[in-house]
Amino acid sequence: MIDVATQMIICVATSFGSMQELTLFRESEVQIHRKTALIGDAGYQGIWRDHGHSITPHKASKALPSTPEDCQDNRVVASTRQCVEHVIRRLKIFRVLKEVYRHRRQRFSLRIHLIAALCNFNRLHPN
Repeated sequence: MIDVATQMIICVATSFGSMQELTLFRESEVQIHRKTALIGDAGYQGIWRDHGHSITPHKASKALPSTPEDCQDNRVVASTRQCVEHVIRRLKIFRVLKEVYRHRRQRFSLRIHLIAALCNFNRLHPN
């Protein structure tokens, strides 16, 4: 979870093995104030069932193509999520996250949290 205004990493959740983003969010049991707006990518379709104040891109289908309003809304969501993608890029500068993880699984969560803390520290104190 990332604060869009400050581009600081607020929360990190991990799991053993591959897991869908929405399932990981639900199992992490992160407590979020109900008035806090959540902005997610297409992997979080259906998050509104858990958090009513959430925004995800509109998906088009053959039966229900996208309207121009949906396309405009998707552009707004994408431009807002752009800073989130920049934070993910800062995390992936570290090789341990960029490549296949070959260390002990028990320490993966610890390493993710340490790297997130380093990214936050670097954001607060550049050079």
